[in-house]
Amino acid sequence: MKSSNDFSCISECSQCCIEREYYPSKKFGKIGVLILPREKNKIESLAKEHGIKITVLPRIGISDSKSNEPTGILAFQLMGKDANGNTCPFLDTESDSRSPHGGFTCKIYENRPLACRTYPLIESTPLTIDSKCKFCQECGQPDGNLQSELESLIQIKSSMNTESEKIWRYATGIGEVDDSDYITNGWFAEAID
Repeated sequence: MKSSNDFSCISECSQCCIEREYYPSKKFGKIGVLILPREKNKIESLAKEHGIKITVLPRIGISDSKSNEPTGILAFQLMGKDANGNTCPFLDTESDSRSPHGGFTCKIYENRPLACRTYPLIESTPLTIDSKCKFCQECGQPDGNLQSELESLIQIKSSMNTESEKIWRYATGIGEVDDSDYITNGWFAEAID
């Protein structure tokens, strides 16, 4: 049964595929779409198939407490094609093709990463909806139609479980020109609570 406030994309919106944010702070640069290691080869293959140049960087690394750098990767990230880190390279912004809701089309929609399938859910405690999502801004919190997004998020969370002693985050070095003095790149160890 359809709820009165089921989630759906807002007419002509492609914002979640265009705008990237600094995370966890400006120092780390803008993040890309989270790509699990099991998804990486498929995404690279799809880019080659479509003749699209992509940049995939590490995102989350793991190691034991004595390591000075990660010894394993829990997640990668697909960076945006714009110099400032925005706009997914698979988003078709050049043709007249449009999605059913009128936004730009995704060239790999049926094969998009799990992270794209979770949107607008944000992994946090408690689970939240992205406040920057236009649906949430215009219609409030959705009260239905998020089961597949939740299932995708559960898959990501189970892939990110680790017994490793040290977690690392990769700073992309990518962002707005005005922020270049603040942004760095490379691996940074995170404190584990």
